[in-house]
This record gives sequence, C-alpha cells and structure tokens, in this order.
Amino acid sequence: MTTQTGTFFWMEHYSSDLKAAQAFYEKTVGWTFEAVPMPEGAGEYVIARAGETMVAGFVNTGDFPGMDEVPSHWLSYIAVDDVDGFVKAAQDAGGTITKSAFDIPGVGRMAVTLDVTGAVVAVMKPSE
Repeated sequence: MTTQTGTFFWMEHYSSDLKAAQAFYEKTVGWTFEAVPMPEGAGEYVIARAGETMVAGFVNTGDFPGMDEVPSHWLSYIAVDDVDGFVKAAQDAGGTITKSAFDIPGVGRMAVTLDVTGAVVAVMKPSE
C-alpha cells in the first residue's frame, strides 16, 4: 500500500449490514475478511484482503452513536504529511470539516472533510 502524499491509499465501507456487504464482495471480487477489535471497545474493524494484500476496511455504522441512519457508503482516504495543515488549508479553500483531526493509536492521525462540492474525503498521516 502506497502512502505517498496526495494519493488515495485506503478505502472504508460503512454499513449497518456488514455480513451482506462482505458476502457481496466475497462473491464478486473474491475478498476474504478478518475482524479485529477497535480501540476502547468500539466494535470490530473488518479488514478485506485480495490474497494477502489488505485492500479495504469495513465498519458497522451501528457501532457509532448517531450513525445508525447513515446510508451505506465508501469513504476514500488521501495520504497527507500534515493533517492539521490540511484541515486549515481545506477550510481556507471553502471546505468543511466534518470530523476534526484526531489520532488513532498505532494507525495514524486523520480528519474527515467535505470539499467545496460536498464530496466527502478523509485524510490521514499514517503512523510509521
């Protein structure tokens, strides 16, 4: 997985029915899945693999307060060198921050934004 600054490097699928989503991608593209616990008992994070390569994460929207009505969707991640700098630049350029910068231990620092057209994108500086 490349984490070159400015490139898309990760995707997450959010759904209230992870079993159905996993079955769909297993049947259509042959992915396998491995569930791992999220920090602080926030449910499970499911890693999708194409062979041995991690290709995406799957998240149950029911594990997060206020997300149970959110429709299923994919979230794209762009690698950045400075999440806080990106947040400021995004706001200066007319974007909206929907999830302020925060750290995920052992994973990296991230934020979620809307660009000026309303498209959602996450940015992350992965941990070393």
